[in-house]
Amino acid sequence: MLIDFQNRTPLFWLVCVGMIGFGWCNTLPLVHGQTTPNMIVFIADDVSWNDFGCYGNKKARTPHIDRLAETGLRFDNAFLTASSCSPSRASIVTGRYPHNNGKAAELHLPIDPRLPWFPQRLREKGYYTALVGKNHMKKGPSADTNTPPNKAFDLIDNGQLNNNHGGHGKWVATLRNRPKNQPFFFWFASTDAHRGWDADREWKPQYGPPHTPEHVEVPPFLVDDQPTRRDLASYYNEVTRFDYYIGQVVNALKEEKLYDNTVILVLADNGRPFPRAKTRLHDSGMKTALVAHWPNRMKTPAVTDSLVSAIDIAPTLLLLAGIQPGPTFQGTDFSSLFSQPKTMIRRFAFSEHNWHDYEAHGRSVRDQSGFVLISNQRPGKPWQGPADSVRSPSHQSLLTARQRKVLTVHQRDVFAAPRKEYELFNSRTDPDQIHNLIGKSEHRAKETELRLILKKWSVQTRDSVPSQLSQDSFDRVTGDRIKSNGYRGVTPGEDLKASLSDHPGPR
Repeated sequence: MLIDFQNRTPLFWLVCVGMIGFGWCNTLPLVHGQTTPNMIVFIADDVSWNDFGCYGNKKARTPHIDRLAETGLRFDNAFLTASSCSPSRASIVTGRYPHNNGKAAELHLPIDPRLPWFPQRLREKGYYTALVGKNHMKKGPSADTNTPPNKAFDLIDNGQLNNNHGGHGKWVATLRNRPKNQPFFFWFASTDAHRGWDADREWKPQYGPPHTPEHVEVPPFLVDDQPTRRDLASYYNEVTRFDYYIGQVVNALKEEKLYDNTVILVLADNGRPFPRAKTRLHDSGMKTALVAHWPNRMKTPAVTDSLVSAIDIAPTLLLLAGIQPGPTFQGTDFSSLFSQPKTMIRRFAFSEHNWHDYEAHGRSVRDQSGFVLISNQRPGKPWQGPADSVRSPSHQSLLTARQRKVLTVHQRDVFAAPRKEYELFNSRTDPDQIHNLIGKSEHRAKETELRLILKKWSVQTRDSVPSQLSQDSFDRVTGDRIKSNGYRGVTPGEDLKASLSDHPGPR
């Protein structure tokens, strides 16, 4: 039931304030003279952190995201907990590590039903909540069949139109058609830039000229040839289309005088869908762009190097809404960075890689100084990327170069097998993370420290390496599906009931 707060007597306000104090009033009087912010989270699909202009890419056009960064806060040290779509999104929405979300540690599987989603908490406190675009999150069935599942969103819509399948075709309409007597939270998630490249087929003049193969940046892990450049140009088109619809929403916020009191976050769920990016624990897969914008609170534009994790988003937004996150949220609040960008929020950020088309078990820990330690429990297998990447023209060009024996050191890493069980990199001096420092005497102390921290995190959060992990369901060379009905195994942490553990591990 919606309450009109604009025509209430003083007695009403006195009673409601008292009820709030005792935890009895779930609907907050926030709209008339509203101080609690509206919130929008924009999530790109498969976009690397350095493929936005504000992060240094001089070829991909992202003017609207760049403008938000220029007048807000740009995070230069933000990391995801998974470089796979649904585990990453599940981690963001629950504020928990993938293996602490139950079966959702792996692609396409449900989140443990006991765990609240942060939009659910916002909705319970009076926010109108909507998910428009790519969802890819689901809650598992509850053992208690008499209890209805908690609802996180008032509206769920795929956001697609006949001439726009990017998931953002209804973002502006959702904003305009919302209930006007409630604050709002919108989870606006595009399918750009997931492979399929429908932006090429659905390009509109208002997006500007399409990107061309001649005007792309070819990462060092790919072959600089025409098939790869065409592949990247199509990818850039998806990134630019995502940016365009963010601009449309920003314009609508300004028209409705909502801009100043709306918190905007822009990020992606994992790295670009190319070899040595998506599904990697290296920065090419796990580092994310993160732009925060809130004129009412951010008076001075800034850049922060503070280490943050994707699980920090949920508790931050809840606290901005005046809601205590509760014990299940493992992240930490980073809102102090809005006014003090040099503050250190956490010492360590952890990430994991579980099954995504192929058998895998990888873990990583990063520290504020830029070192990253990667543990790989399947070192005998190559880490070439997901099946859609394996089928890509860019991967085929790498295969051709491999046959000709002309791969560079960066490109050989795509096919490396066996790999080292542990890798240590200094991201500040080796941003591509090619030179493994494991065993180097000058880095032995750092290696020992991070190994102990990673082990402590694994124990405290009940992580595990089940003996029967999920198996390959696609061919590692061709990317074709393997005909098998029994590839699913035990998910990491499942044998230790990690979904019942709320311990955040070292922070």
